[in-house]
Formats: sequence, structure tokens, C-alpha cells
Amino acid sequence: MNKDLEHRLGHTFENPRLLQQALTHPSLAGGKGMRKDSNQRMEFLGDRVLGLIIAEMLYQAYPDEEEGAMARRHTAMVRREALARVASEIGLAGHVNMAPSEQDTGGRQNPALLADACEAVIAAIYLDGGIAPAGQFIRRYWSPLMAEIAVPPLDAKTALQEYAQSQGLALPSYQEICRSGPAHDPVFTMAVTIEGSDPVSATGGSKRIAEQATAALLLDTLRQQK
Repeated sequence: MNKDLEHRLGHTFENPRLLQQALTHPSLAGGKGMRKDSNQRMEFLGDRVLGLIIAEMLYQAYPDEEEGAMARRHTAMVRREALARVASEIGLAGHVNMAPSEQDTGGRQNPALLADACEAVIAAIYLDGGIAPAGQFIRRYWSPLMAEIAVPPLDAKTALQEYAQSQGLALPSYQEICRSGPAHDPVFTMAVTIEGSDPVSATGGSKRIAEQATAALLLDTLRQQK
């Protein structure tokens, strides 16, 4: 089954165990009779490899663009949504090994889980073959994403902040409402308040994602009120 995945990745592994580890969700690690390393540490490495290659791609593609504009493009291209999209494109969901309890609760459709697995796969390619094959994989699947971003995106938090400033209001205030889920896959609920409007809350797999979601919701509400 992994041969098909290797074809999609464009890399044949010298050490197949690296790919196997990248495809092992933490819900399987440490279980009785299943003493396997999970992909958590590989996520960390894959995130950094992805960030480096994307930075190089942007540096080369936009020689006249300022640092701030490139940074916004970079954020959009390494965010969880982009990783989950690539994971879907390469059919990663069917290859991730997870506990039955994780699968029964929709793990194979969980964007956060798929994004983490995609980062781990990038790390596995890097550890097996170095930066060249890892970069080749990233360029293959992220170049179309880069082409979709015609202008540097303005993230929701920045847009909400600029709205507040344009209206002479105090800056938005964010607050963590609650945190739920297992330690390896938490869900955060964040709320945002802005002068003259009711608080809005949203959830996400990280504080940053939840804050962006709350800012986007509040922006939509404010625009509808105009």
C-alpha cells in the first residue's frame, strides 16, 4: 500500500521504517502489543523543513516584495489548512495508522490529524534522502497553492485590527474560553471582543487557528451590520 504513496510522494524510501513512523498516529504509540514510535517528533521537524523550503520559494518568486508581504504569504502556505489540502491530494488519510477509537471518531477526516501526518511525512523524506527530495515534494504540491495567492493575504486578525483602528476603537481582545480533547490533539475555544460589539467565539486545533476563526466571524458580523 505504501508503494502507491511513495509514487505520490515522488520518493522511494531507503529506510521504509521512517515512512511507517510518519504514518503512526500517537493514539497507537505505547499501547499493549503496539510499542511503536508515533509521528509527533517528526511533525516538529517536518514543520521546519516545510517552512524553509516555502521561504526559499517565496524569496525566489518575489524578488521585489518586502519582508512583511512575503511573511503573510508564508503564513498562508504553511498553515494547517494548506497541509490538510495536500494530505487530501496525496490520499494520506487511507495510509495513516491510528487506534480504532480515533478512527471511530472521524480521525481520517480530521484536518488537524491529516496536517500533522503530512508534516511528519515531509520529515520522513528529509531524514531518508535529505533536503533535495523533501524540497522536490514540497515544490510539487505547494507551487499551485503559491500561484493561487495573487496578492499577499491579509489574515483575519490583522484585518480586524485595522478595522478597529479605522473606527477609532481599542484593539480587539482575545481570551481563551476553554480547552478540550486529548493532549496530543487539543481543541481550543477562543473569544474576541471589540468595542461596541458582542463577543464572538470559535474553536480550532491551536490558539492561533481559533483566534483567526473568531476574528473572521466577527469581521463577517461587522460587515453585515453596515
